[in-house]
Amino acid sequence: MVNYPVKKSPNFTVVHKNRGIAFEKDINITNEYYLNNDIAVIHKKPVPIQVVSVNYPSRDTASIDKAFYTIPSTTDYNGIYKGNYIDFEAKETKNKTSFSFVNIHEHQIKHLIKVEEHGGISFILVKFTLLDEIFLLETKFLKNFFLRKSNGGRKSITIEEFRTYGHLIATKYSPRVDYLKVLDEII
Repeated sequence: MVNYPVKKSPNFTVVHKNRGIAFEKDINITNEYYLNNDIAVIHKKPVPIQVVSVNYPSRDTASIDKAFYTIPSTTDYNGIYKGNYIDFEAKETKNKTSFSFVNIHEHQIKHLIKVEEHGGISFILVKFTLLDEIFLLETKFLKNFFLRKSNGGRKSITIEEFRTYGHLIATKYSPRVDYLKVLDEII
């Protein structure tokens, strides 16, 4: 094995623009598998934006230059599984020890709580990328951790709390992130 030297740029900046895109792609492929095999109908929700300016040099290279959110988005995914309404948010973190509440908006948590209160199944999927572990955390536990934070407590959920209260999801070829297998245990 050859270890090449790593050049570090003095002008290094952290870009969060496409954070979580690989995890989201895996979930989308999983949902497509569920749909194609008539298991569930779960889709990614579109982001509610108003386009203000488009750079349109040609049809193939058109890009949105300026846009704004029309309303705060709720969660990433929703749909139907075995007659149950499903609603969830997917997040990714490079932190090995915890998932910070900075990574999820308060209105998203409140939305998940409302879905649960109205009889739907809601949860978050969190991928700890450096550990290569994905967890499904039911809203009832997310709610407790959020209340703890709101009362001046810890501002994150530890990996040990995910391992205790969450459900580890094995990744495989097809479906890639089989979260419905976990839901079968819950419902």
